[in-house]
Amino acid sequence: MPQNVEGHHYAAPNELNAGRYSLRRKILLGFFSVLALLVVVWAWSIFALWQLGNAGEQVLEENFRSILAAESMIDVLERQNSAALLVLLGEEEAASGQFHNAEVEFLQWLGRAKDNITVEGETETLSTLDEEYAVFLRAAADLRSAMISGDAAAADAIYEQRVLPSYEQARAHAIRLRELNQAAMLSASARARRIAERAIWSTVIGGAAIALAGLALSLRLSTVLVRPLREMTAATGRIAEGDYDVALAVKSRDELGRLADEIMTLSRKLKEFHQLNVTQLMTERRRSDAVIRSIADGLLVVDEECLVVALNPAAAGIFGVDPEAAHGKHFFDVVNTPALYERVRASAESGQASSLDDEQAILPVQRNGETAYYRYAIAPVKTQAGALLGVVLLLQDVTKLKELDRLKSDFVMTASHELRTPLTSMSMSLELLLESAADKLSDDERRLVQTAEEDVARLRALVNDLLDLSKIESGHMPMEFDRVAADRLIGHVLSLFEEQARERTVELDSRIEEPLPEIRADANKIAWVLTNLLSNALRYSPAGGRIEIAARAIGRFVHFSVADEGPGVPLEYQTKIFDKFVQVRDDQMRSGSGLGLAICREIVKAHGGTIWVDSVEGQGSRFTFTIPAVGEPGGG
Repeated sequence: MPQNVEGHHYAAPNELNAGRYSLRRKILLGFFSVLALLVVVWAWSIFALWQLGNAGEQVLEENFRSILAAESMIDVLERQNSAALLVLLGEEEAASGQFHNAEVEFLQWLGRAKDNITVEGETETLSTLDEEYAVFLRAAADLRSAMISGDAAAADAIYEQRVLPSYEQARAHAIRLRELNQAAMLSASARARRIAERAIWSTVIGGAAIALAGLALSLRLSTVLVRPLREMTAATGRIAEGDYDVALAVKSRDELGRLADEIMTLSRKLKEFHQLNVTQLMTERRRSDAVIRSIADGLLVVDEECLVVALNPAAAGIFGVDPEAAHGKHFFDVVNTPALYERVRASAESGQASSLDDEQAILPVQRNGETAYYRYAIAPVKTQAGALLGVVLLLQDVTKLKELDRLKSDFVMTASHELRTPLTSMSMSLELLLESAADKLSDDERRLVQTAEEDVARLRALVNDLLDLSKIESGHMPMEFDRVAADRLIGHVLSLFEEQARERTVELDSRIEEPLPEIRADANKIAWVLTNLLSNALRYSPAGGRIEIAARAIGRFVHFSVADEGPGVPLEYQTKIFDKFVQVRDDQMRSGSGLGLAICREIVKAHGGTIWVDSVEGQGSRFTFTIPAVGEPGGG
């Protein structure tokens, strides 16, 4: 018996060839048997239908012709009798033509009936009918002769004694011909019905025999196939659970026997593989767990159903849970933060990483009466085939950075506040100097003082902007929210720039799409945003240009926009133009602090909206921001 190097038995090639198709032969033999029965029933059904067709054809082709001829002859006889009565009434000329035409028609139908004799007794009936009709014709001729001679009494006697009796005799034999063929039709119909019933019963019996044979074959095949398959299914289930010591009692030499041998081979090799690699796998698992535990940042891993599958000590400390107890729990039970859970769930459903800016991806956590801040990132884990394995949540402690940012904001606020007073004093001093000692100063000295006054004014504006920005960022700038009509707000802002627009020959236009809902906002702060955007548009618009301020409702927000025809914002500035101290450099070197758009962004954000720019260099810019409408979340 051939064996491999490991001692497992394999069938020799001749054995494989001998048993390779045995199961197939069993199945085909059973189905061919049922197919043979089907062919027999099919042939018998065709024969029965053929018989039934012949019977119907016989009825239609034989008896129906004779019945039609008999009916037609009866009709012709009645018309000829009517013509004879017309002769008695003196309408000899009209009756003669009618009688002659009917005679020709009668002889035609009589000839057709003689050519279609199919029923016993039909020949004698037709012969007698022919004789009686000849008698009828002779009597009718004598009647016509009597009427022509003017002997009405003789004509009446001929009709009563000869024409009418011969007509009735001929008509009775025509009716006899019809009844013979009708009886033959009924007999043929009964025969056809018997053939149909026999065909139905034979088909039913044959179908039942095939059904029983198929049922027996199915039961046999189920016994042959299902029983070993159940054993192999149970064996593979035990193998999947880690029990590799399985034995199969499948003794057949067909494909099922070969499959059982292969399952046994698989079980033995898996057992060997498990014994060889389990230690290595455990080592790798411990190494991975050690790496996860050693990461200083918080790390939490969930599966596609948001159940926690891994949690390092740093993450456990952040959420105040025990790592072992958290394993297998739902994410929301471990991290009771709805917003963070929704983002993790969205990443698990879409298979995409969460796209949040640095400020949105901050998670505040209360710990021992203090607030710690963590920047988080959410990323899905996929196989090479793209199947989702889970989602990783990484938490980085940025509490010190937030504290440094707060200290920086406090320092800027304090420094700006401390600079405001001396700058105000310097500005007043320079103004007094120009007013009181203007005559004593030379032109160069006067220009120096004016330059110093302008620089002080710019410093004061910068200090004011820094103070406003610091207040907004720290939440110390109060917001007086109220219901505001957007169209009135736009009209007010436009009125402030009408004079400047005329001086620069720039056209100001507004486009408000109705109906426009009210917004809940601090009217002064939103007016400041529109003023800043409109001032920038005037600064960069060429003479003869056009500026459009627009408002329209989209969804639950009102969108405000300011569009100009200036040089546009270069692409490299569009992502950072709302950052602090960012200014677009151009050939004219226009002055500015670089804080206006940053303040606009903070004010809009405080109202629950967003701001962005759409621009193509050389084709102008459109700055757009959104404010929630009244009655919407964030809009009152």
